[in-house]
Amino acid sequence: MQITYPVPAETTSVFVVAVDRTPTELSSIVPWRMGRPHRRAAMEALGTPRLELEAFRAGQSPWKRLESQAFRAGQSPWKRIELEGDDDLRRIKRARHHVVVSSTAPVAAQPEAAQIARAAARGVAEAYHGVIVDQLTGSAVYHCVECPGEREEFRLSDDWLSWTTEFSEDSSCPPWDPAGTEICACLRVTTRGLRRFGLPEVMLDGAACAHSLCTVNVLRTVAQRLLTGHLDWLAGNPGARCRTIGEHLRVDGADFAVFSGSPDLDGEPFRVRLTRDAADRSCLRVGPPAGFDGSLNDWLCRTPGLLAA
Repeated sequence: MQITYPVPAETTSVFVVAVDRTPTELSSIVPWRMGRPHRRAAMEALGTPRLELEAFRAGQSPWKRLESQAFRAGQSPWKRIELEGDDDLRRIKRARHHVVVSSTAPVAAQPEAAQIARAAARGVAEAYHGVIVDQLTGSAVYHCVECPGEREEFRLSDDWLSWTTEFSEDSSCPPWDPAGTEICACLRVTTRGLRRFGLPEVMLDGAACAHSLCTVNVLRTVAQRLLTGHLDWLAGNPGARCRTIGEHLRVDGADFAVFSGSPDLDGEPFRVRLTRDAADRSCLRVGPPAGFDGSLNDWLCRTPGLLAA
């Protein structure tokens, strides 16, 4: 079987830089405070929808309104937990000013357009000693003055992906026993960040909470394999508004190495099955391949050693 997903004409990235002192010279950021790989492209894009910088007092920041909308939309029978960047997120909420760096670009211009915008956000953070938050992922972007800036080559592992992790409040989880047969199914993990590139987010639902690390590892590896194929397809079909893929995906050690840095080229590949989520048509569920004899947790426990938690 096959899955067809819509591809938007354009996508938007928003990076919010929290600063304490008043930002008065944003015009000096592009290109002078930016790293060389994206400096010239930023100069060409500045002042167009592909790169806009605007400063706000924190109380009037549009990011505050987006944050409130996201909180209201998140009310559900599930407990929502943010795992990344807690300290930096608290810092951005206490900041006196926000510099909002936004980029709206054709999806075929990704990931370069998002990289240029984030490079500009890094320049703002360096100039004003600020903290960067990616509005789409809801996570802080790691940055320091002594660290390398935005890479020229794109790597999904460079803070472009985060997670919404939910635990069902109705579940009663037994104590974790690797040798036991009693196991829960309370965990749901969904990616945040793939839609920036015109892809659906991917989700794994119904795993045991003890398998949280394994679940994230499987999802990020699936996301990497999907994005690689998606970007290659976009390069040859820049005007297409939908794409059809097979429901089964083959993942091997080379895919996992993108995040781990330790390829297991001799490891056994594994297959996942993608299905459309009935509750959210813009999301793809990840699960065992058709014909797998066992539960979702059985499948997670049988994934190659690099992926298993």
